[in-house]
Amino acid sequence: MRTLTGIQPSGTLHIGNYFGAMQPAIEAQAQNECFYFIADYHSMTTLHDPAERRTNTLSVALDWLACGLDPKHSVFWRQSAVAEVCELTWLIGSLTPMGLLERAHSYKDKTARGIPASFGLFAYPVLMAADILLYNSEFVPVGKDQKQHVEMTRDIAIKFNQTYGETFVVPEEQIRANVATVPGLDGQKMSKSYDNTIDIFGAEKPLRKKIMGIVMDSRTPDEPKPDADQNIAIQLLKLVAPADVATDYENRLREGGLGYGDLKKGLFEHYWNYFATYREKRAELAGNLDYVEQMLSEGAERARAVASDVLQRARKATGLA
Repeated sequence: MRTLTGIQPSGTLHIGNYFGAMQPAIEAQAQNECFYFIADYHSMTTLHDPAERRTNTLSVALDWLACGLDPKHSVFWRQSAVAEVCELTWLIGSLTPMGLLERAHSYKDKTARGIPASFGLFAYPVLMAADILLYNSEFVPVGKDQKQHVEMTRDIAIKFNQTYGETFVVPEEQIRANVATVPGLDGQKMSKSYDNTIDIFGAEKPLRKKIMGIVMDSRTPDEPKPDADQNIAIQLLKLVAPADVATDYENRLREGGLGYGDLKKGLFEHYWNYFATYREKRAELAGNLDYVEQMLSEGAERARAVASDVLQRARKATGLA
């Protein structure tokens, strides 16, 4: 089973990214043939600083490799290294109805948030469909909020197949039923937009300060807290601490006798230890960027081997070859 995952080079990754998307995607390597690409073409709709794009793209590569993406068992590359995706975007875009694109949630959401409307932003779903169809992807793991992207890809593929003959594999969305919704430091969903994140690879001192700064209520340590399971620190602790340790902290908080300061200290220590191996691996990779570039280059060659066949099939079907 071949799955495909696109990774936006949008800056520093946090533990919400890790538990919500990275961990399940990386674990999928054990069962599936996984294709992972860094979506640097997609970033051009909102990011216009070339240096920042290069930095973010390399940072994403380091982060995913450090967290367990194995380029020997998966295909990992920069989207822009396989330019065939641009030609396929035109081939399928020529059949894509305007009405379909006008219904895209992502376009409406981004323009509503003040991002200037552009061809790239409007045609984003067509490039995304080309990403998926170019690699004969059978399944695309997404959250429920991204289901429409795969549905649009299916519509585009079916219309192309009906017009020109069977050309593309029609993919299916793979909805992750148990995607972790990680709370941020303020209780909202963890997001860079809310400035409430805990970075995976940040420096120790500022991260300790962030966690120790989590705002709690005014109850004293001795007061029982029957709502202990709703405590932000407890919810985060359940992600990074062994189950029995997290349960012990929760019980002590519920019964009374555990101070919030001690709880936050425990959270920091378990968080810091959880990602310790990943931090060491990332530092090692950052000291050997030639290796990282080689892995991305080899991944692009493997991706291109599939992409060129699919593109030639589409060219032939449309009378271009």
